[in-house]
Amino acid sequence: MRRSAKIHATPKIDIHGVAARARVSIATVSRTINHVPTVDSQLAERVWKAVAELGYFPNTQARALVSGKSKLLGLIVSEITNPFFPELIQEFEQVAVEHGYEILIGSTNYETTKMELCARRMLERKVDGVAIMTFGIEDFLLDRFAVDNIPVVFIDPAPSRPLSSVLAVDYRAGINEGVQHLAVLGHRKIGFISGPLRLRSAESRKAAFLNCLKSAGIKVDLSWMIEGDHTLDGGRDAMQQILALKHLPTAIMCSNDMTAIGVQHALFEAGFKVPEDFSLIGFDDIHLAEYTIPPLTTVRMSCKDLAQNAVGALLSNLDPANIKPGATNKISTRLIVRQTTGLPKDALSDLNPKRRRR
Repeated sequence: MRRSAKIHATPKIDIHGVAARARVSIATVSRTINHVPTVDSQLAERVWKAVAELGYFPNTQARALVSGKSKLLGLIVSEITNPFFPELIQEFEQVAVEHGYEILIGSTNYETTKMELCARRMLERKVDGVAIMTFGIEDFLLDRFAVDNIPVVFIDPAPSRPLSSVLAVDYRAGINEGVQHLAVLGHRKIGFISGPLRLRSAESRKAAFLNCLKSAGIKVDLSWMIEGDHTLDGGRDAMQQILALKHLPTAIMCSNDMTAIGVQHALFEAGFKVPEDFSLIGFDDIHLAEYTIPPLTTVRMSCKDLAQNAVGALLSNLDPANIKPGATNKISTRLIVRQTTGLPKDALSDLNPKRRRR
């Protein structure tokens, strides 16, 4: 008879195994992996060495039950299809992980019902804090997070609530640099394609543009002020509306880069060149902006700055000693000049001897 082969079961790797390998108590292992600062440094070193050697992965759900903290940060964004938001998610996750947190992502597509569903998921998963990057948040949702004492950080001003912080984007600084850049080049006919004006951020960017035109002494032509939707198709459609007008601007500023890229495509389809026929400026400075043809001049709003300030604000409000209700974190913007801006068409015509003799 053939002897049956012995089956060697792989020993279960758990907190008991880590404690035995490190020659410490289970309590010491628990305190170490939960980053309790009072653990002796030599004991903690032995625990982490054992964790690495055994390939142990702590049970985060069990830790959450014991500590009362999920070690989860929620992140609600407007739409995944806009490259700005995946870039923001990547930066946010990196910063969160550095602080020992995982992230839970929700996308609203600018719809109130989806925003409510995202908020419900965050509440059900007992997130420790939520960063709301939808560029427009319903007040009743902020109230719901406040009831559960969940810290919230969001973009754009909103009524102050307990454990809430604001990321205040300095739209005017970057847009003013853009307007001044165009003015120095000689542009006095400048149009603007906004985002959906129901969003505070889109309204703020449009208001900043109008104020900057006024400061530069440039007349506003309302026929060149078009409301878009922050998408490629929206930018294309808006530029087609402008091209149908009798009198055309020489430069266009856009509320975001996706709109600007759509504008570029509309101009290409109509046989125009950028910047020879129209100068163009976007907003956000998504990674793709460097790779359009020609590369897009744009106003940079750093995803890294947004992520670092958002996570910092949430963690600050999780510590009772550091809570600063209604704290505001300023996010700077600045113009990044590439190749979609130049002199207005025919700006040098007066220097042409043949044209002067006519």
